[in-house]
Amino acid sequence: MLDVFTLSIILVFAAISLFASFVNGALGYGFSSLAVPLAVLFFPNKVLNPAFVIVELLVNSAMLVYERSHLRKAIPRTLPVIISLLPGVVIGSFLLTVVNGQYVKIFLYVFMLPLILSQAAGLRRPIKSELAFKLPFGVGLGLCYSLTTISGPPLALFWNNQGLAKNEFRASLAQVRFAETVYTGLAYLLLGLYNPTSTQLTWILFIPMLIGLPIGAFSVKRLDIPTFRRICMSFDAWIVGYGLSSILANWLGTPAYLILVAVIIIDVILLYYFFTRQRKTAQQ
Repeated sequence: MLDVFTLSIILVFAAISLFASFVNGALGYGFSSLAVPLAVLFFPNKVLNPAFVIVELLVNSAMLVYERSHLRKAIPRTLPVIISLLPGVVIGSFLLTVVNGQYVKIFLYVFMLPLILSQAAGLRRPIKSELAFKLPFGVGLGLCYSLTTISGPPLALFWNNQGLAKNEFRASLAQVRFAETVYTGLAYLLLGLYNPTSTQLTWILFIPMLIGLPIGAFSVKRLDIPTFRRICMSFDAWIVGYGLSSILANWLGTPAYLILVAVIIIDVILLYYFFTRQRKTAQQ
């Protein structure tokens, strides 16, 4: 019989997976970037990452099938990133085996926070030399993904900056994310990172995903996507701010939570400007 703590963990992870997979089905990304910042509050990345990679391989495979009619158009732009992912994945997977788990968490939160707030602010700065940028970008993306299983925010920011149409955007995300999960899954296998706890977590995450992903994909036409995406960003920012504050509090004490306060204030201001712009657009 399961004890109360184990049952609580199962329910929490199932709820996280259901919500994150719904968002992924609607937006084409967001599973790891929403689920991992919450999940690492309970387990270290070395335990979590193998479970998330397996689940994300299934999620990204489903997204490839869903966007199959747009894949051929997207592949010329995604291929340089897909090729350059590999060295980054090798480096990141190795670092995961040797770096202290607390430092990996700090890297995760510090890496995510400015990206989320940049997206929330609607910053766009198209890159003219796209091919030259893609090669180092792919290496960095592979490193970050294999170390944290998160790549959605930088990918979304990059493709949005380049002005991709909605279907090409989703197809590009699906192709790159499928490649990074395959590379990372194989790297973890070679490094012996899969363990019994990861296997158990895979099943806990997988079953709710089967429900959330198709519901999100079905609901996308009925949602106000810009508003829904913006609300998800706020949720993500607050969780990341809390996670970073809680880790730094081990060294800095209560003042570390000023980071969370600052994130909330910045996000509320950005939300105000977002809804003000939405209201003005609707009135025109």
